[in-house]
Amino acid sequence: MVGIDNLIKTIITPLVEFPEEIAVVAKTTDRFNEYHLQLNENDIGRIIGQQGHVIQTIRTILYSIPTNGGKLVRLVIDEDKG
Repeated sequence: MVGIDNLIKTIITPLVEFPEEIAVVAKTTDRFNEYHLQLNENDIGRIIGQQGHVIQTIRTILYSIPTNGGKLVRLVIDEDKG
């Protein structure tokens, strides 16, 4: 089974201008499997989309994936890489 982080990269890559700068960092909390998406600052607007439609669609896809332990999936766009 493909990992969620690889799925995120697969979805995001054709949408951005700088695909080589995509990084996904997974973090686990008590309730969530969080995936922090790091992009070139010029690509953030492309991923958010007009009125947030693009990011909301990506999140809907991710939320539909069952995870071990019943944890919810959360996608966060990190605006600072450092």
